[in-house]
Amino acid sequence: MEKDISRIIIDRSSREYKIKQYLRKNFGGWLIMLPSLFLFTFFVWKPLFHNIIMSFSTTKGMKIVGFAGFDNFIKVFQDPLFLGALTNTFKYLFWSIIIGFLIPIILGLLLSEVIHFKGFFRLGIYFPSIVSGISVVIMWSYLFDPNPGAVLNQLLSRLGFSYSEFLSDPDLTIPLIIVTMTWRGAGATTLIYLSALQNINNSQYEASRIDGANWFNRMRYITFPHLKPTIRMLFILQVISVFQVFYEPLVMTSGGPNGASLSLLLLSYNYYFESMDASSSAAVGVILSLIIIMLTIIYLRVSRPKTEEVKSV
Repeated sequence: MEKDISRIIIDRSSREYKIKQYLRKNFGGWLIMLPSLFLFTFFVWKPLFHNIIMSFSTTKGMKIVGFAGFDNFIKVFQDPLFLGALTNTFKYLFWSIIIGFLIPIILGLLLSEVIHFKGFFRLGIYFPSIVSGISVVIMWSYLFDPNPGAVLNQLLSRLGFSYSEFLSDPDLTIPLIIVTMTWRGAGATTLIYLSALQNINNSQYEASRIDGANWFNRMRYITFPHLKPTIRMLFILQVISVFQVFYEPLVMTSGGPNGASLSLLLLSYNYYFESMDASSSAAVGVILSLIIIMLTIIYLRVSRPKTEEVKSV
């Protein structure tokens, strides 16, 4: 009995000693992180939990006045604008994969082959990323203006083509917004791919050339396997980013024409600032978060590398 008690006392004192050693060793690091943790809690986690609570509440302005249960979610699902915004958001995702996901990979492959003026080309590709997002959207709004006197329509008429409706065409609105987003964001993503490409050992390419592998086989068996972790990470980030499309359709089309470019986040904005319905706005935000989490989990499970189980005999 006395041995068990002494063993418990020794184990407890050992744990306390390890905790004290850990705190002493990492005290400086935690002290440096403390302001960031405080700001992150105040500006991210507090609004996040408040938004979840508000989605299940009855509100008057920003003030919670009662409990509503799932009534806000039912009201949102019954709104025809929600179904249109949900469909449009998946259209944004589709066109961002077709246009915005492949272009940075292609640019990264091209930049990796450049020998002269590497810094110039990298700066030229990255430069749009440092321009203000609103400025980029306003600039492309002028370019895609459907009026006959607009820049691109004048260029089309000089080349002998007919005028285009551009942002006034419901079928072209979302692809054109994705083009705008790609022009601004592709540069930073391209440099990430370029960094991953430069980490590939050149001896693998030399050995493949000696073995007679052509360009396609080198890409298939060397380049893309090394890029796979980067592609997986950036794909998830792109899905999350595209589902948060907001100020591009707000500035370029105001969600039009006839709701053709209305996104879920823009719908949430309209609920609050146009209808003054904060609870429905919060409900849309919660639904959007759940969709992003669900798609991310599905993608991680599908893209998980298959490992062969070794059975012990």
